[in-house]
Amino acid sequence: MTNNDIQNYLPHRYPFLLIDKILDFKKHDYLEAQKNVSNNEPFFQGHFPDYPVFPGVLILEAMAQATALLDFKSNEREKDNLLYYFVGIDKARFKKPVVPGDIMIINVKLNQSKRDVHKFTATCKVGKDVVCTAELIGAVREKE
Repeated sequence: MTNNDIQNYLPHRYPFLLIDKILDFKKHDYLEAQKNVSNNEPFFQGHFPDYPVFPGVLILEAMAQATALLDFKSNEREKDNLLYYFVGIDKARFKKPVVPGDIMIINVKLNQSKRDVHKFTATCKVGKDVVCTAELIGAVREKE
């Protein structure tokens, strides 16, 4: 799945679209995504100029975007009138910094679904190193 395909599922656009490619996917189970971290990302000007570090909150956002892709691809939803909201986070842990030039591999696994609320386990790696883990909750809602 390419970046153009991803934009058909997610409402996010640059600079807030944080998924570049889908590497693997199993319906109602898991999704593996990729984010290429470039020195040109706008937040590196202020976080931190002398030692650029990818903000942890944006790692979590990238994980949440991967959960939305898993839901929309699994359920073949009519996305035109729906939004996928990131509604909860538990047990977030940051293990190592992510810096320009890194390639983040994001794995999300569906643990539980109740109506249109879903709970996931998410892991982000750079190479073999885990850089972040979290449990995420997302919800599908109609646009108002």
